[in-house]
Formats: sequence, structure tokens, C-alpha cells
Amino acid sequence: MSAMLPVILAARRRRLRLLACAALAAILYLPALGRPALWEPDEGRYAEIAREMVLSHDYVTPRDDGVRYFEKPPLVYWAEALSIKLLGANEFAVRLPAALASVAEVTVTAALGEAMFGAAAGLAAAMVLVLSPLVFGFARFATLDPALALFVTAALGAFWAAARAPGFDCAAGRRWFLLSAAAAALGTLAKGPVALMLTGMVGLAWLLAQRRAREILRMPWLRAIAIYVAIAAPWFVLAARRNPEFLRFFFIHEHVERYLENTEHGWGPYFFVVVAIAGMWPWICFVPLGVRELMRTRDAEAEAGASGPNPDARASLAFMLWWFGIILVFFSIPRAKLGSYLLPAMPPLAIMAGYALCRLPRIGTTSLRGVFITIALLNLGATAAIAFARSYFHSPAESMLLADALAAGAALTVASAICLAMAWRARGAAAAAGALALGVVVALGVMDKARMDAQPLGSYRQLARTIVPYLGPACRLSSYRHFVQSLPFYTGHREALIDYRGELAPFSRGPDAQQSFIASDADLARLWHDPGCAVLVVNRGDLPHVRALLGDEMSIVGCEGKKLALYNRAIPESADARLCTRDSGR
Repeated sequence: MSAMLPVILAARRRRLRLLACAALAAILYLPALGRPALWEPDEGRYAEIAREMVLSHDYVTPRDDGVRYFEKPPLVYWAEALSIKLLGANEFAVRLPAALASVAEVTVTAALGEAMFGAAAGLAAAMVLVLSPLVFGFARFATLDPALALFVTAALGAFWAAARAPGFDCAAGRRWFLLSAAAAALGTLAKGPVALMLTGMVGLAWLLAQRRAREILRMPWLRAIAIYVAIAAPWFVLAARRNPEFLRFFFIHEHVERYLENTEHGWGPYFFVVVAIAGMWPWICFVPLGVRELMRTRDAEAEAGASGPNPDARASLAFMLWWFGIILVFFSIPRAKLGSYLLPAMPPLAIMAGYALCRLPRIGTTSLRGVFITIALLNLGATAAIAFARSYFHSPAESMLLADALAAGAALTVASAICLAMAWRARGAAAAAGALALGVVVALGVMDKARMDAQPLGSYRQLARTIVPYLGPACRLSSYRHFVQSLPFYTGHREALIDYRGELAPFSRGPDAQQSFIASDADLARLWHDPGCAVLVVNRGDLPHVRALLGDEMSIVGCEGKKLALYNRAIPESADARLCTRDSGR
């Protein structure tokens, strides 16, 4: 294998290396992609918006449950709609764009890592990113953030390549800068102007820190703006012409006000530090080592009076530190935080960790042992904490998830112990890293199983399948004081929302939204006692109130997790319904 390494790392094999990185990511991200049910609320929302685009043939105005929905731009919806057209309305089709975006992000990261620090660093960076829990989890989850991460990574990588050229005004510099503008425009269509903001802040801050501010004037701004506008602006113009309220809601409410005022998903400023550590565990432990090695390598070159094969290593290191730091700080400022927001900041961490991994044979034994001791002890401590916590959780779903976490922790602990033993005996740093990677693969497999085990906590595919036989053409499907986002996708019926104050409420007065809302309990009671059939989804905790409101003219026809499905007809009770009745204390 060592004899083949020079052949694999040869410059002429670059395309083959990138193809191998993409294949590795696809092997991990695509199998059984459609097996888990859609997770509430995000997967259900985005799946239904794409399905309604296919049905309505309206690819300008996104709709969720028949209601105009302007929180996000449409690029990912378009990709999901295309996937649904080709593969059908199913979970695999809905998740495929996120998986492919993640595969592409891994490939771009490998190319950037290779351009910065050589072929070995690029391959190692791809392996780190592929085997990072945060990236793996969202590669198999239908949301917008993998696409944003891809386009921000591509935009910043192209910007770095433009800055590395003899000048922004030379042919190569112009090409890369314009490619960066195009990627930022696609990112804007994926999740909004945050893509442009992140790319611009990182690139300009790095240039200023490198004392290259004068080069900003030599950038082909007019062409870049023209490309950005040509790609990003048409949809915004069309959406605004068809929906006069769109621009204010999208830019002011959804971006400015949400960034400054929203407290949903509220966490402290430490949140993304924890996400970065857990989301790239255990590879995050190699990042400080990579930073140190890059600093030492450049210092050694300076002392030797030679530029070496990569004279801008320190500048590239600074670029990655600015990249990660600005995104971390930017998303840490608002109160509202989600772990997926950090996805665009993972590639620079992967490149720094990858550089450390490909330098392991040259790193001192003491430093290497210190890293593996840290990983082993933290894995052992986490596994022990999970084992201790199991005694405090008794529900079947919680017990199963803790068992999964314990299995993943055990796999990582065993792998890190093997790595430590190999490092202690100087048996080969590369083999030790390989053993650690194998342990991570096992842990990620357990993580995927945990998602299946977590379905009772946040998925309602089985409930939807149970109620479909009761939903005739004239039957009304409704939900009480909540919105089960996946029900329209699974049942093909619009879900009327009763006394609802969630994300669709701002659009409830639209002319096409009347069938999606029931204003009050009195309106529900009238609907329930009308001659037509009705199916009502309620939380178990709301069942006593709903019984008092609607009377005993109802049958429980299904349940899943914390929700029950009620039918306004008296029907023979099935075995599944009896279980629901028993669990609800009827």
C-alpha cells in the first residue's frame, strides 16, 4: 500500500482522487436514505412544499399546506421537486438533494485542501468531513443547510483561488472571482443573502488582515455583480410581482428581525462551540495539531531562507481561521440557533485536521500520544456518563436511544483505545488513524439506527398511513392547535389548522389559505357535527378538552407518539385503536 501512495498522490491522478472522495461520501450518505420517516417539522415542511410545486406547476410561489410560504428561497425546493418528478413522492427523493449537496461539498473540500497543502491533505480533509457526525447527520436530512454549506464552500474556495492568482485582474483571477460570485448567488437562492454576507465577510476580512486592501479595487466588481444578479435576482423579481407582501416579509421579517429579535431555539453564545466539538468528533482534536504544524512548517521555511513547495501556507491557514471564526461569531450573535447553521464552517476545520493527519508520521511521539490519550479519555468519560444516565430514563424510546448512544460511545472508546496502544508502541500513526476512522464509521452506523429508534418522538408516517383509509374525497383533515407538517405529504390532503399561531399564521389571510385554517373551537364543533366526515389529529394532552368540546361522537382510529387521530363516526374499534385507547386512559 505504501508503494502505491506516490502513484495515488501524483498530480495527474487529481481527478481520480476527487472521484474517490465523492464515491466515499456517496457510499456513506446514500444507502437506506429513504428508510426513516420524515422528521417534524423541517423535513415534513420542505417535502410538502416541493410536492405542491409539482402538483401546481407553480415554481415561483412556494406553498406549504396550500398556504403561501416566503421564509426561504426556492433552489432546494426546485431540486426536491425535480427529484420527486423523477423518483416519486417519497422520503428518498426528498432527501436526495441534501445528500448530493453534501457529496459535492466533500469533493470541493478535497480539491481546496489539495490546492492549499497537497494531495495527501486533500484526501485526509475529505475523509474527516465525510466522517464528521454533523455533516453525516444532515447529509441524510431534508433541509436547506447542506446546499448553503456547499455553495459557501465553493464561493470561498474560488475566492481563495482568485486571491492566489497573480492578481484579481489577471485572467485566472477574474475567472475564479466570477465563479465565486456565481456560487454566492446560488447560495442566495438556496437560503438567502446570508450566503453573500458570509462569503464577503470572510474574503474581505482575510484580505485586510493580509494587508492586501488595495487589491479590492482591482476586483472585477461589475462583472461579478452582473453574474450575481443574473442568477439570483429573477426569482425575487417574479415572486415580488406575484406577491406584493413578499419583499418586506422575506428581507425584513425573515432576515433582519429574525436575526436581531427571534428567540426560537434560544441558546447561549457557547452553543456553536459545543456543536463544533461534537459535530466533528473525534477529528476536532487534530485541529490544534494541524494549526501548530502549519505554523511550524512556515517558520522552518523562513529560517531556511527558502520558500518551499507551498510558500503561502500561513496565508492559507489564516484564511481558514477567518472562515471558521467569522461564521462561528456571526451565528452566535442571535439568540435563535440551530446546529445545522454551522455546516458552512466545517470544511476549514476538516482541512486543518486533515493536514494534521497526513503529518502524523512526522509528529513527535509525545504529541501523538497526548492527542490519542485525550480522545480515549473523553470517549470513555462520555460512555460512562451515558451508562449512568440510562437509570434515569424509562420510556421505551428514551431507553432505546440511550442504548444506541452507549453502543456508539463504546465503538469510539474501543477504537481510540486501539489507537492509543498503537501510538504508544510506535506501530504506525497512519494505521492508528485508520483504526479511529473505522470506529467512527461504526458509530455513525449506530447513529443512523438511532434515528429510526427516535421516530416515535418526532415522526408521524405510521399515523398518516392509519388515517388515509378514512379520508374520502369529501373528508376534512384537521389538526388541533398544532401543525403536523408531514401529514399533507403522506396523505395528499390539505390539513386544516385549528386555533393555530405558528409559522403559517402570517399568511392565513391570503385568498388561497382559507381552507387551511379553522379559526376557533366553535368552528371546529360545527365542522365535527356536520354530515360530512372529519379526521382530527390532537395531542394526547388535549384529548380531555376536545372530548368536552365535541362530545362522545368520535372514534380513535390511530396514534403515534404523542398524537391521536379522531374520526367523527362510530366505527368498530380495531386492535391498534384499542392500544391507543388504553394509552390515552380512556
